[in-house]
Amino acid sequence: MKAKNYYEILGVSKNASDDQIQRAYRKLARKYHPDVSKDKDADKKFKELNEAREVLKDPEKRKLYDTYGANWQQGKDRPRSQQGYGGYAASGSSKYSQSFRFAGNDFSETADFNEILENLFRQGAGEHTGYADRSFDSSGEATEAKITVTLSEVFHGANRTLTLQSYEFGSDGKLHPVNRTLQVKIPKGITDGAVIRLAGQGGQGSGRGKAGDLLLCIRIAADSRFKADGHDLYTVVAVSPWEVILGAAIPVQTMDGTVTLSVPRGSQNGRKLRLRGKGLPKRNGSTGDIIVELEVRIPDEITSEEERLCMEMAKISKFDPRSKKAQRAGSQVTR
Repeated sequence: MKAKNYYEILGVSKNASDDQIQRAYRKLARKYHPDVSKDKDADKKFKELNEAREVLKDPEKRKLYDTYGANWQQGKDRPRSQQGYGGYAASGSSKYSQSFRFAGNDFSETADFNEILENLFRQGAGEHTGYADRSFDSSGEATEAKITVTLSEVFHGANRTLTLQSYEFGSDGKLHPVNRTLQVKIPKGITDGAVIRLAGQGGQGSGRGKAGDLLLCIRIAADSRFKADGHDLYTVVAVSPWEVILGAAIPVQTMDGTVTLSVPRGSQNGRKLRLRGKGLPKRNGSTGDIIVELEVRIPDEITSEEERLCMEMAKISKFDPRSKKAQRAGSQVTR
């Protein structure tokens, strides 16, 4: 089994500073936290991140790890004089009778070797140049959330107060749930599946990186009267047999009141009629339509007079409902 490389787990170089390691850990911990990540290996990766951080944030543990690698814990029992620094084993005298120059820093003769290495690693980590901070500046990730709105809110527009739970790092370096309250404007005519982008309300950035955006995916709640398809609304209205036979003017509800719909004589069951401009508003100022489907219903009970009239009609009517298409395949009924 391949030994774990804590630097690779955190995605940093071996010369990374403490701040770089901490920033890398926070970014990845937000990504793989089991409560927020959809990655199937999130739990395993999150544990590896914590293990790597626990070792590398401790100067003594990190020194041993750099020297002995996966067997760093065994190095704790060795004499201190045999413990190296930064992956270099110390042997013999720790004094050099030389003069060194690293990145513009002069070290006088008989400089301490460990001190030279410490300064060298600090230079590599960018402590004096500031490059490390900038190289680890990164924007936060975009965060997605779903929001359910009513047809009335879509038709009229609305302002909603949302409480969202996210995870942020506390002073102890651990992730904690945080509730945030946001004011969101629901624009008129927004469609199902549309996305509202709230800049800077997503995941935290690293270093001087900006916060990511919050993406709110719109879902329109089911409505008892209408089904929305884009900006059009679909509805089913019940009519009597004589209303479709003789024609009629029937009331139909819309989003902002009731209108009268003319049912033509001889309309069949399932016929669709259009109410123009009575649907949902569009961004260009126009409006969708309402599509009305007629559903012919017969009475459950009739009076003796109604029965007499029906019998009389059956005798005198020449209408044969099976003359054109007597039978057709039906749809399966779910029980």
